[in-house]
Amino acid sequence: MAQKDLARRAVVTGLGAVTPIGNDHPTFWKNLISGVSGAGPITRFDPTGFDVRIAAEVKDFDPTIGMDRKMARRMSRFIHFAMAAGKEAIADAGLDFSGYTPEQRDRVAVVVNSAGGGVEEIIIGHDVVLAKGPGQVSPFAYPALSASMAGCLLSMEHGLTGQVISQSAACATSIVCFLDALRMIQRGDVDVVLAGGSEAPLLQVGFAALANMHALSKRNDDPTRASRPFDRDRDGFLYGEGAGVVVIESAEHALARGANIQAELVGAASTADAFHISAPDPNGRGARMAMTRAMKDAGIAPDEVDYIAAHGTSTALNDAMETRAIKDAFGEHAYKVAISSPKSMVGHTIGAAGVVNAFAALGAIREGVIAPTINLDNPDPELDLDYVPNMARKAKVDTAMINGFGFGGQNAVAVFRRFEA
Repeated sequence: MAQKDLARRAVVTGLGAVTPIGNDHPTFWKNLISGVSGAGPITRFDPTGFDVRIAAEVKDFDPTIGMDRKMARRMSRFIHFAMAAGKEAIADAGLDFSGYTPEQRDRVAVVVNSAGGGVEEIIIGHDVVLAKGPGQVSPFAYPALSASMAGCLLSMEHGLTGQVISQSAACATSIVCFLDALRMIQRGDVDVVLAGGSEAPLLQVGFAALANMHALSKRNDDPTRASRPFDRDRDGFLYGEGAGVVVIESAEHALARGANIQAELVGAASTADAFHISAPDPNGRGARMAMTRAMKDAGIAPDEVDYIAAHGTSTALNDAMETRAIKDAFGEHAYKVAISSPKSMVGHTIGAAGVVNAFAALGAIREGVIAPTINLDNPDPELDLDYVPNMARKAKVDTAMINGFGFGGQNAVAVFRRFEA
């Protein structure tokens, strides 16, 4: 392999997670393959009078893990999550940016996306205005609500002067980060990218709106069984929160420093349904096209994919659409590929959902274990693929795909493969 080719190949060297089933990646992974649910009663606010009173919350989280106490008080929850996940991912990759020259720092980018950013700051500030007047609103409220601030603070914390990008693509948000990271590496723009997503959306208005949309599960008395992707009795998704950051490097850079390469990011694509503001196109054309284009970008055939970390929201419309799209994209191989949905355990973390799926895909390649779809007790007869029900499965996984399909018809797909130099 020519040195130039290694410089243009994107590899994964570090992972950091803050999720409803673990505030670090090792804990998350252990609970994911054990089928542990992060669901429970809402504690972020008093849900009395709400139709939905359950969620997948991040528990016992200390924001000073990733930033100093003074800054933590000024910033919002999604930034707290991103900073902690970023710090863990950098350490996991064995990177120490303190020794980098200014020129080396110029070649490290940050792509941390969020669908909503710090939207709670608007509610907090509004309440302050009404109760105490505009002069008492924190001057930090505006930066704290900005969706770009998680990436900006990560770059400031570690002195990284390459490009900082933050995009919003609804539920596909943190898969788009892998598309950006891959292109940056392929163009030779950077040596390292901190890529991921963060979301802290558990606010009253969100619950009320989504419940009124009939998008959320109302299994208030049985929260751990509320998220049940591909199950006949699914009744909506479980709202969740969290963050994940993945360190992606050029293979040349990673090999030169003796990094532990976990997998290679080999392809990605995004498309639009152009169909509806919240419902997916039932024929799955946009989702199918995203999967097909991602495989083409990766240079692989459908029968080379061993595992799909599905979007799998546990809604009637999404699960049916995704199944149809997989069948269209993979043909007969659709019945042979293993598929599972991490959302059955962590809920729908919106802008962090894609990176959670990446953790499942990367773990399958690294450990030879496919995480299950829990609560899949009564298979929907129309959804007849292999969704790895209820128990993790040992399997050799060389190639894994991650799906993300969002409101507004935004679709993003990425493909990871076992690295071979």
